[in-house]
Amino acid sequence: MAEKTAILKVGDKEVELPILSGSAGNDVIDVRALGSSGYFTFDPGFMATGSCESSITFIDGAKGVLLHRGYSIEDLARDADYIEVCYMLLHNKTPTSEEYADFKNTITRHTLVHDQLTNFFRGFRRDAHPMAMLCGTVGALSSFYHDDLDISDPEQRLRSAYRLVAKMPTLVAMCYKYNVGQPFVYPRNDLSYAENFLNMMFSVPAEDYEISPAVARAMDRIFTLHADHEQNASTSTVRLAGSSGANPYACIAAGVASLWGPAHGGANEACLNMLEEIGSVDRIPEFIARAKDKNDPFRLMGFGHRVYKNHDPRATVMRESCHEVLEEMNIDDPLLNVAMELEKIALNDPYFAEKKLFPNVDFYSGIILKAIGIPTNMFTCIFALARTVGWISHWHEMLSQPGQKIGRPRQLYTGETLRKYTPIKK
Repeated sequence: MAEKTAILKVGDKEVELPILSGSAGNDVIDVRALGSSGYFTFDPGFMATGSCESSITFIDGAKGVLLHRGYSIEDLARDADYIEVCYMLLHNKTPTSEEYADFKNTITRHTLVHDQLTNFFRGFRRDAHPMAMLCGTVGALSSFYHDDLDISDPEQRLRSAYRLVAKMPTLVAMCYKYNVGQPFVYPRNDLSYAENFLNMMFSVPAEDYEISPAVARAMDRIFTLHADHEQNASTSTVRLAGSSGANPYACIAAGVASLWGPAHGGANEACLNMLEEIGSVDRIPEFIARAKDKNDPFRLMGFGHRVYKNHDPRATVMRESCHEVLEEMNIDDPLLNVAMELEKIALNDPYFAEKKLFPNVDFYSGIILKAIGIPTNMFTCIFALARTVGWISHWHEMLSQPGQKIGRPRQLYTGETLRKYTPIKK
């Protein structure tokens, strides 16, 4: 029995509900028994609903804290690489040197996709959106591993997780290459995870592609900073799909589809679109004034965050990589000039400080991706690539917990009550 309880009083009826406490964050009122008393809770958007029990990621939006398995995102982004973070999210511990080497080798050796998968791409239009192709091809992976899809077997679940983490960069790069009409590039086992992705994106048969260390480092940080973010829309989608017993590839395809929504995974793309709308540095004051005008529909994209009410902890380290990449590449791009001037104003204008509208991770990651030549329609694919390990970690965790039931939200019905049907012939 819970040490603390809440009493819900409805008329002369009282319902006692347990209050549960986690290791951090808000206490939760356990309402699972409420239905037997004739009531459901009503919380559109799940603004105050804990949908599951998890030990993977913790966010304190008021303090600007993001922890993966108890480690701060700032420490991980600066001192660990993405592969180490993947191992930690999947296994609930940091790897030893030997475990890290084995895991890295396993991921590297699984980056190649079945050659018949290329046939799927030929069925898409030349100008198909990369996210449409990614949704289809991720789901199609299940057809190549149908003998290894027993979700009750922890070993098979982990093998599926490893395959997905390994093959997502290859699939994402294939989406890009198909769009631009270039041949697919095979993964290389001598490159790091981020280097391999960049090589598959930008190398061509006619010449070698030189990978900038600064760009590879920034790419790895983008992956790390997007690896997981607690119970967001796409993660919740993966969990809900997984609760039905669906295979992991179908669940991750569902997560990709959810991420495609502009309110979720399209934030850095929306940021670049905003910079294009502003157009030049001399127009920034006009748009700053519009952003401050409550009656103007214009909004600054890439500033502030729904969860973080203070600052986005991911933005701190992403800003370092952003400036490092821009300095090394020495690009004279009007949009990047607009972005840097906008950042300067936002960090010094009292209005932005008062409203907590600081540049977030999407602002800086969008600038980096633009600077290294990745088109905006690929931004969300890269987000999906990075977030796959978070999705599959939550899926694996959910299936490891006893007593899991299929997700089945309830509703507040406002339609017609029972009425008599008249056959159409009458």
